[in-house]
Amino acid sequence: MSERAVEQKLVSEVKKRGGLCWKFVSPGIVGVPDRILLFKGGVIAFVELKDKGRKPRPIQVKRIELLKKLGFKVYVIDDKEMIGGVLDEIQST
Repeated sequence: MSERAVEQKLVSEVKKRGGLCWKFVSPGIVGVPDRILLFKGGVIAFVELKDKGRKPRPIQVKRIELLKKLGFKVYVIDDKEMIGGVLDEIQST
């Protein structure tokens, strides 16, 4: 399963749930997650998308750990089947 296919499904599912799924780009900072998810009530999470079975690069792991230390939820998704559970978890906070 390609990263692009997973990303398209994520964007679609977030939209169905009334949220925003913006491409996250931070000029000058490498390794930031691919998407920032925004839901009603000020709920924010970050998502790094990968091809099936691929893991984040070391710089991506570093950025993920930093965001988590700041209190943000950060997920790595490499399969469409993960999306529903991740979104349920994000929205349950």
